[in-house]
Amino acid sequence: MGRKRREKIQFENIEVIDAGAKGVSVAKAPDGKVIFIPNVVPGDVVDIQTMKKKRAYYEGRATKIHKYSEYRTEPVCQHFGSCGGCKWQNMEYDRQLFYKNREVFNNLTRIGKIELPEFEPILGSEKQFYYRNKMEFSFSNSRWMTEEEINSDKEIDNSNALGFHIPRMWDKILDITHCWLQEDPSNAIRNEVRDFANKHNLEFFNPREHSGLLRTLMLRTASTGEIMVLIQFFDDNKEQRELLLDHLADVFPQITSLQYVVNQKANDTIYDQDVVLYKGRDYILEEMEGLQFSINAKSFYQTNSAQAYELYKITRDFAGLTGEELVYDLYTGTGTIAQFVSKKAKKVVGVEAVPEAIEDAKENAKRNNITNCEFYVGDMKDVFNEEFIATHGQPDVIITDPPRDGMHKDVVAQILNIAPKRVVYVSCNSATQARDLALMDEMYKVIRVRPVDMFPQTHHVENVVLLEKR
Repeated sequence: MGRKRREKIQFENIEVIDAGAKGVSVAKAPDGKVIFIPNVVPGDVVDIQTMKKKRAYYEGRATKIHKYSEYRTEPVCQHFGSCGGCKWQNMEYDRQLFYKNREVFNNLTRIGKIELPEFEPILGSEKQFYYRNKMEFSFSNSRWMTEEEINSDKEIDNSNALGFHIPRMWDKILDITHCWLQEDPSNAIRNEVRDFANKHNLEFFNPREHSGLLRTLMLRTASTGEIMVLIQFFDDNKEQRELLLDHLADVFPQITSLQYVVNQKANDTIYDQDVVLYKGRDYILEEMEGLQFSINAKSFYQTNSAQAYELYKITRDFAGLTGEELVYDLYTGTGTIAQFVSKKAKKVVGVEAVPEAIEDAKENAKRNNITNCEFYVGDMKDVFNEEFIATHGQPDVIITDPPRDGMHKDVVAQILNIAPKRVVYVSCNSATQARDLALMDEMYKVIRVRPVDMFPQTHHVENVVLLEKR
């Protein structure tokens, strides 16, 4: 028997009342259930067609807008609505900040259930476009067709695409003409790669059959003006590979680092692959307050350079360093925060699970002539133990910047065990941050809170919290 098709329901004149998780907006159906709708703004009044019906909610799309929200603005990107990258581009920036700030407040109060001071104002980004220093694009020979293309009589003679995955469709790529997230020459390089590949019949990747030459394109730029280009190939075809790479080097002589990967495994990740330097050097340099950080193809670095500087200044301010403190920087990555605060600390000890990141941290410390930072590699919950503390000393201040999952409960327990005077908790996920703060609430009081917007036009938000011993 075939699958039973669920009936789609039409709701009319429904007011969008809130901005929800993952960048979608929220309305209430006449039966009381929540409706999640993309590409609308709180305050819009719309007709909605449901796409999915669950026990507690619907997922739908707006088919008609009867009234526009006062907070609505015209999206600048021609791909808005198809691309899932900038879901709040139709919302005024001040309102974006309002909802980000509120999300942090709600998570810390509802999940953490802790006493909070008055929030310091959320720090907005001076740049609302062209702020990213890293972009990754995918090739596909199965381009996503817009409704206009499907409904037109025009014959589609090229189904190749270089761009972003359509949300929830792993094998469909939206061909991007102009992206507003990364400064030029990002768009020029991407478009040149696609046009040259089409002209010379270089085969775009087929994600279903796992075949083709061109797989992904990564572009990294730095505030210093340096540029990294990395192309991931599937087929190991030396002649075609060098044809494309030589062309890029000729057209864009300003490329600092031109690299490639031949990846024939099932997924696109390059972290277990050999990266080959084709021209230039295998890293680019980022600069912050006189410090230089080398960024290689596998490095983690905050993707909004200008706002990262503001985030680190807030972190250093919250730490309240006088030059006499021993600081532990947990989840140190490539040691950027550790080195940024080092000139105001007696000594900084950084810990990170990724060996390549620690090697970068050590190299960067050498480059910056920093002698009071030490870096160690290992899984945080295993390394950060009694023996480690006995070897390196009792910290006065701990700075922690964990991944989205937050800190492992054993790491939280160890922080409580050694009980430093202050803990500065930087988080990209205020929900898991709130969970960890609740575990620390008996011993530590939250003194300061400041959200930071690293990603304008999206729902993502960072948050910095200062805890002091009760």
